[in-house]
Amino acid sequence: MAEEIKLPRFGKTMEQGTVVNCLVKVGQKIKKGDIIFEIETDKATLEMESPAEGFVKVISAQQGQTLQVDQVLLILGQENEQVNINTAAGQNKQKTSPASVKKSVTTDVMPAGKGENIYKLGQKVPLSKFGKITAEKMLQSKREIPCFYLNVVVDATELVAFREKLNKSVSFNDLIIKALAVGMKQWPIMTGRLEGDSVVLADSIGIGLAVAVKDGLITPVVKDVDKKSLEQIAQSSVALIERAEAGKLTPEDFQDGCITVSNLGPLGVDSFIPIVIPGQCSILGVGKITDTCLADDDKIAVGKLMKLSLAVDHRIANGAEAAQFLDYVAKLLGEPQKLA
Repeated sequence: MAEEIKLPRFGKTMEQGTVVNCLVKVGQKIKKGDIIFEIETDKATLEMESPAEGFVKVISAQQGQTLQVDQVLLILGQENEQVNINTAAGQNKQKTSPASVKKSVTTDVMPAGKGENIYKLGQKVPLSKFGKITAEKMLQSKREIPCFYLNVVVDATELVAFREKLNKSVSFNDLIIKALAVGMKQWPIMTGRLEGDSVVLADSIGIGLAVAVKDGLITPVVKDVDKKSLEQIAQSSVALIERAEAGKLTPEDFQDGCITVSNLGPLGVDSFIPIVIPGQCSILGVGKITDTCLADDDKIAVGKLMKLSLAVDHRIANGAEAAQFLDYVAKLLGEPQKLA
């Protein structure tokens, strides 16, 4: 008997998905668990497994087509079974949108395109589906989240020296993530999420890592950082990046973040004010590490400075709480041996 294979709900908030690629053909025999589609959601591009086995009788979803959850993608049946092709194919008349492009990332953040000029003067650049979602989230943040902003300068001299002694797989971002996790255990209010008339504190600390991709910015979350060593945080970061490169991030990879780290230092930016991601308490903007002259007793020594900018949802944390938190994190980064 013919069976309709419908678009599943990959995450709690998913309402629709776009067909990036169809991996099967009409007449092909597939087994339960075979990868049949690549689907782009508002979070990531995911591989869809077949929930059943049989012969592909009809493929009603087209590449680039955006479908609602539970709409029919294809129909399976027995080898010699007849299926009304016109009826099946007519179920999903939808407007199409551009298919997503595979994403590439870097570990210490975040540059996309590596400096190449992909635009021309006078060009009209349509927003991708991902770009539209990002724009909506950022507009929501600016409209709904009353933020205040704190800035601090970190003496990063010891931080740079400490990282040079470590395995090169540990990035500056990993050290910053570790410092934030330690700071949040001291000031749990910074893990808060506003729900109605209450602030709900996280039972485990997740920290997002802003990563630039070809068509936008993604912020997957390193989970349970308060329970991980520096090396384990580095391993988790690498695993996230590898899944992003392979297009295998899931909606769960974007959940449970308390704060996000956005590091534009590798792009030569001294400092900037980032935008808080809805559902999180704050976001940390990290600037480049610069050489400078520092007073050392009666002498002048060459040291390294790094500027941090913290944007905070004022509905969750007040200025004093956030200031103490940021000061504590800055001091940890100035004495990185405490993070080991």
